[in-house]
Amino acid sequence: MIKESKGIKAGERAAKILTFTALTAVALLILVPFYIIVITSFKHNTESMGVVFTWWPQEGFTIEGYRNVLFSDASGGGSLSTILAGFKNTLVIVVPATLLGLFVSAISAYSFAKIPFRIKNKMFSVLLATIMIPGVIMLTPSYLLYDMLGFVDTRFPLMVPGMFGSAACVFFMRQYYFGIPTDLVEAAKIDGLSHIKIFFQIMVPLSSSALIAQGVLGFVGGYNDYFGPLLYLQSPAKYTLQIALKNSVSTYGYDWQTVMSGAVIALIPTTVIYVFAQRFFIEGIATSGLKV
Repeated sequence: MIKESKGIKAGERAAKILTFTALTAVALLILVPFYIIVITSFKHNTESMGVVFTWWPQEGFTIEGYRNVLFSDASGGGSLSTILAGFKNTLVIVVPATLLGLFVSAISAYSFAKIPFRIKNKMFSVLLATIMIPGVIMLTPSYLLYDMLGFVDTRFPLMVPGMFGSAACVFFMRQYYFGIPTDLVEAAKIDGLSHIKIFFQIMVPLSSSALIAQGVLGFVGGYNDYFGPLLYLQSPAKYTLQIALKNSVSTYGYDWQTVMSGAVIALIPTTVIYVFAQRFFIEGIATSGLKV
């Protein structure tokens, strides 16, 4: 028995070591590229373009790359640089679409979870089926439709679809609302509250973590979108941040100091959002997936 117990403990110890080793390797695989981006942005131009890579700036730190990205291509009259203009355009597109889309998804999820009506399950099945349709199939019809409406080279093709919510967000919020007792909704009805008041006064406060989590996911998805702006936007003044970053690579070529500085600037908003919303993000995703 003692030998068997020692053998079991040795096996568990070996399994833990292998697990931690695998997790450390995966973490390094993800973190090392970020370190390279950040440290290269602070190197001098000659060192950043050198043949031999250095893990630490040998010539000292510099913020010349950030000055190039933020100010070098800004024209007179106080206009924004290409990166800052792209960041502004991205916020103008993403923030309204995320907020309105989150509202539409949440109130739709409330309807599917708490309001009884005929063909509810069939409608929800059709909604979920849309997730299985590859986006590339709808690419040409969508472009032709927006072109007929005169929306090409405007922000509307990038904003309008998101304003109608997403099937995935509806699914997660519906799962969360199933975990809220229906008796609470019935009691509110007895007190004279309409479904709109129930949604805003009861459901929204109780599901704040899930809403924040879905809002973060929606914002990051729109913020990182590259193909949509590339397809619909033609005027440089309307380019989003991702297009501006791609153009900076073409502009600065192998000036890795400036290119990496632009990448770090693009990382800042999503990093800040994650730091402040981490608790809500983890709680909202976990509970949304577990509520049945």
